[in-house]
Amino acid sequence: MKPAPTARIYRSTPRNLARLAKVLRQGGLVAVPTETVYGLAANALDPKACRKIFAAKGRPTTDPLIVHIESLDQLAGVAVPNVAALQLAQAFWPGPLTLVLPKRPVVPDLVSAGLPSVAVRMPRHPQFRRLLKLTGLPLAAPSANRFGAISPTTARHVLDGLGTKISHILDGGASTIGLESTIVDLRDPRAPRLLRPGAVTKAEIEKVLGVRVRTGLKRASNDTVAQVAPGSLKRHYSPTTPMTLQAKLSPRAAARSAADEAWLFVARPHGIRGKNIFWLDETGEPQGAARRLFRTLRKIDGLKFKVIHAERVPDRTGGLAAAINDRLSRAASRG
Repeated sequence: MKPAPTARIYRSTPRNLARLAKVLRQGGLVAVPTETVYGLAANALDPKACRKIFAAKGRPTTDPLIVHIESLDQLAGVAVPNVAALQLAQAFWPGPLTLVLPKRPVVPDLVSAGLPSVAVRMPRHPQFRRLLKLTGLPLAAPSANRFGAISPTTARHVLDGLGTKISHILDGGASTIGLESTIVDLRDPRAPRLLRPGAVTKAEIEKVLGVRVRTGLKRASNDTVAQVAPGSLKRHYSPTTPMTLQAKLSPRAAARSAADEAWLFVARPHGIRGKNIFWLDETGEPQGAARRLFRTLRKIDGLKFKVIHAERVPDRTGGLAAAINDRLSRAASRG
């Protein structure tokens, strides 16, 4: 049987960037590095190109795509900005913040799950920004993984998950944040709503806008209903290994557990060790925990444990705790 083709990983040289920009302009797919997680990019204004994203990921068309732009001048070309959106863009772009706004007719319904809104972000990663500038296009780019699976934070993760589905992966190093962007719904700028927590925190957004930001829409239990923003399903970012989530894990229980049970602590536990003991950060620092979350879940998942016991990040550690715990709770959900 002929082996399936494997994607090529490209270094970020000027020649390679020019080649990959051409692929995107011609309607192809390129996995790209961002500061949050790796994305699978296509021309956001070309429904045929974007349909390839859904096919490669096995993603339902009810889950919208985030449109990435290179400059603030491009925002009005894909969305209808308001004062609140411009305030947040000035404060946090380029960076890990996505804004949901009314869309322009040029944005295909496929990109917005048929809704009259669009999610837009200006990424910070230098290689992705260079690619955006070379294409001259807004690029739709959800995470570059199978739908619902653990998000990729390196080019190798993309290759492992989608290597037989796509042809081009741009290597920009490990993602520095490691969690998907914060998403804020600004369709009604008088009532901003946080749809997905991320590295830009609710408190930071409220400080810029000077108003209270509400939290969340009702979580979707399945993928048959169009979503306002990606990452809204109860189960997402999930390992194949069953996972439990607790407020705090007991080192004593971990030390006495069976060898086929994995234990994922926020900080390195003292007094115990073993091949089934893992932690997100040596001291539990939230930036390190966020950066290593998906990488560590992937490592544990590959070792084929019977179950993963994980603990939540204490709320007192700061704004990133909400984002990490959101990903953990969705990863542990049974649907």
